[in-house]
Amino acid sequence: MDPAATSASSASTSVAAKALSRVGHFRWFICALLLFGVTKNYMDRQVLGVLKTTLQHDLGWNEIDYGNLVFAFQAAYAVGILLMGRLIDRIGTRLGYAATMVFWSLASMGHAFCGSLMSFVFARSALGLGESAVFPASIKSVAEWFPKKERALATGIFNAGSNLGAMITPLVVPWITIHWGWRWAFVIMGALGFVWLILWLLLYRKPEEHPRLSKEELDYIRSDPQPPMVKISWARLIPHRQTWAFIVAKFMTDPIWWFYLFWVPDFLQRRHGLALMKIGVPLVVIYMISDIGSVGGGWLSSWLIARGRSINVARKTTMLVCAFCAVPMIFGFHLQSTWAAVLVIALAAAAHQGFSANLFTLTSDMFPAQAVGSIVGMGGMAGAIGGMLIAEIVGYTLQWTGSYMVPFLMAGLAYLLALAAIQLLVPRLEPAKIQ
Repeated sequence: MDPAATSASSASTSVAAKALSRVGHFRWFICALLLFGVTKNYMDRQVLGVLKTTLQHDLGWNEIDYGNLVFAFQAAYAVGILLMGRLIDRIGTRLGYAATMVFWSLASMGHAFCGSLMSFVFARSALGLGESAVFPASIKSVAEWFPKKERALATGIFNAGSNLGAMITPLVVPWITIHWGWRWAFVIMGALGFVWLILWLLLYRKPEEHPRLSKEELDYIRSDPQPPMVKISWARLIPHRQTWAFIVAKFMTDPIWWFYLFWVPDFLQRRHGLALMKIGVPLVVIYMISDIGSVGGGWLSSWLIARGRSINVARKTTMLVCAFCAVPMIFGFHLQSTWAAVLVIALAAAAHQGFSANLFTLTSDMFPAQAVGSIVGMGGMAGAIGGMLIAEIVGYTLQWTGSYMVPFLMAGLAYLLALAAIQLLVPRLEPAKIQ
């Protein structure tokens, strides 16, 4: 390479780095708030999965009963995420996220007062309805606070909260259950939402309204061309292939994450004989590696874009790598070694998170900011419907066969099929031409 060209390139990189350092970093504090919100969200929803065996013993549930509980959560989530996406677009991120945090935290605490299957169904439904707001609100926040070149990374960071929540819960909940009983686990996990709420109300505003944001950072956030802000109805979004690419991919891949969340603790207890107090470390390993996948998936596509690759190439290359990393799950249920099984599940969970970070970012790549909440809501509803189906499939499969073979096979192939669907529907990831 020409030394002069190398020197010029290095100088250009140095100038760009210095310019970026002057911009400021307050937007990353907002990203941290979103990270903690998703962490709280997943702590609340995973308590049931960690306590599955305990609750089945104490309350007499069979596998189909447990599957029906997951189905109830998913059904409410499916309805809620469609409505919540629209609500977030209408009333704004700050107020919408705050209100739903209060609602789902109270629903989480309400599990402590349940004693029958039907009362748990009601509590899970309320939790699913409230929790459905977390991703429409978070994705819309990223669209408001980050330029396109940083959105995949920001999404990967806040999406890592799903892994943090899934790591914290199996460490904390068994201890609370052993010392104070399972009802206190629901109360304590739910009450943490009010701590987050105080921070959110103190720190979150739109960038244009925030007193702590410098003009240089605001200009950087708004460096992408800004389309006119007009309301966009569902009817104007549904005909587009871009909408259906996101919907179909969410329908195929979201159920796999629900499977990891609600059934992996049971798989480790049933297949590998781990007691309640011993599942914490394996689950922490799974979700710690998942965090690497979440942030790494966001970083890889952003890195490719920074090196001149198109958004289309960067996003799809990253998603293809993630899809291949999920394939070993097909063989995971056969493994005799506990830690071999844990590492295979961890790799697949990391693949899901990297895939998901880029899939979420496609919404802001292909749609204007004022439509992002609605698109995420539509896709989230499709993913929750898929979650309803997998809840029934896994529940009946375990009740009839006692084997995890079918769900592990689905988990291994879902991402390749989802990426194929995206490629067929949007071969170039072009922005939707909304009239």
